[in-house]
Amino acid sequence: MAVNVYSTNATAENLSRHDILKWVNDSLETNYSKIEELCSGAAYCQFMDLLFPDSIPLRKIKFNTKLEYEYITNFKFLQASFTRLGVDKVIPVERLVKGKFQDNFEFVQWFKKFFDANYSGQEYDPLSSRSGQAVGAPAKTTAFNKPPKTTPPTRAEISQLTIEKEGLEKERDFYFGKLRDIEVLCQENEGVSPIDKIMEILYATEDGFAPPEDAAEEEEQEEY
Repeated sequence: MAVNVYSTNATAENLSRHDILKWVNDSLETNYSKIEELCSGAAYCQFMDLLFPDSIPLRKIKFNTKLEYEYITNFKFLQASFTRLGVDKVIPVERLVKGKFQDNFEFVQWFKKFFDANYSGQEYDPLSSRSGQAVGAPAKTTAFNKPPKTTPPTRAEISQLTIEKEGLEKERDFYFGKLRDIEVLCQENEGVSPIDKIMEILYATEDGFAPPEDAAEEEEQEEY
């Protein structure tokens, strides 16, 4: 027979939600992330199998269901085991299966005290007992640990980038050549004002490249 416990939130120290989830996950090798996920009743059924072997037909428990009527079925098995073991507790099934935090938190707080009163340290393999079923969502990997997804460029994009690169290189060489010519002119004509020759160099063109149109327009305006 089970040892009964009677306690209220006002008279007993309770664990935090994080401590409760850690206890459940560590004990049953599950991955519950919220108290509300205990609304299926499956965790309590497995705890009863741990405390009182064969008190629950564990093969009939739905561990990964999202259906309310299957939650209710799980809790019916739990209540039946309570009755057989003399556990003086009526399970508020209708409230628990709705998945509300407060109702589920209050029940799991009571169940933790019940567990502590009846656990004798026996070994238990929770994963094998439920035929290897994974329960709860696995922990998410944070976004910054994942390399960003990249989309390889298309052939058209590569071709366009190549054309742009060649154009920029040609423009660079064109203007660098002008600067070099001006430098040489200045060195050869120290003390003389070579303005006309510099202007000729600046506005000279070459095959395949010419200065921008706005520069040519400015030259014409200066002549007038």
